[in-house]
Amino acid sequence: MELKQFIQQLPKAELHLHIEGTFEPELMFAIGKRNGIELKYSSVEEVREAYQFANLQEFLDIYYAGAQVLLYEQDFYDLTFAYFTRMHQQGVVHVEFFFDPQTHTDRGVSFSTVIKGITRAMDDARSHFGISSGLILSVLRHLSEESALQTFEEARPFLSYFIGIGLDSSEMGHPPVKFSRVFEKARAEGLKILAHAGEEGPPAYIWQALNELKIDRLDHGNRSIEDDDLVQVLVERQIALTLCPLSNLKLQVVKDLRDHPIKYMLGKGMLVTVNSDDPAYFGGYLNENYEAIAEALNLSKDDLRKLAANSFTASFLHEDEKQRYIQMMYV
Repeated sequence: MELKQFIQQLPKAELHLHIEGTFEPELMFAIGKRNGIELKYSSVEEVREAYQFANLQEFLDIYYAGAQVLLYEQDFYDLTFAYFTRMHQQGVVHVEFFFDPQTHTDRGVSFSTVIKGITRAMDDARSHFGISSGLILSVLRHLSEESALQTFEEARPFLSYFIGIGLDSSEMGHPPVKFSRVFEKARAEGLKILAHAGEEGPPAYIWQALNELKIDRLDHGNRSIEDDDLVQVLVERQIALTLCPLSNLKLQVVKDLRDHPIKYMLGKGMLVTVNSDDPAYFGGYLNENYEAIAEALNLSKDDLRKLAANSFTASFLHEDEKQRYIQMMYV
């Protein structure tokens, strides 16, 4: 079976996806026009050209600018349902994804507006496509701890909608320990704990995420392989890593996908998964990430099955659901 077709038919879960990062230029223009907001770009092509950024901060600047057109419940519904429609076409059956409330509440958009739009799309994705999903509240680390604490308090009336809390945005200079109090509150409420660490930041940030935040899952974690003791702990605890190959390439975390650590990590027994991160900006959704890393590292079909199986093992689904999906790919 040809590689693309093989990947297409594998049941898969996506565990590292920022819904704001799925904002395709065509939809951005359509919603901007609907809301009477003029973008600084004159065409879809011009927006795509702007996606040629050199580092994480340049990407984030464009990412936050695009989010400005999202104002109403229908906007968040349209954004989210467009993503699920793509995932249905790619054989994805479960998604656990982030959204950044501060990106919207800081602009005067209410928490309720964002949640209602996103969760309505999640419900429709389940009924239309059979895709299950979970929502992760994400804290922007470049903002203050006070802002994060305030955001968590704003989220309290909606905590039943969330499966976890995450930590994202620009990593350098914003260590996980900065947000210990927020994550302690979230853990007390029964939320799963996640954090972006070790993408640009050092292994020390991963240690902090493990020991201070007590994470259940590690987002990125590429630089963990620089510390043998850390690798051993991640393997022993089976802490999952949500790796994002095309994101890593676009943001120059790796210069070439042939240098990506995912195959090495598989060999070490690390619980690694493939994800798309911000696919509208990084040049590919989930299947494109599988295809790119498979070709770059000459991954076998067994490797790809293992990565797909890992996506369920690493998820927050019930154990019987995990096993049902894993068994499907070995039929």
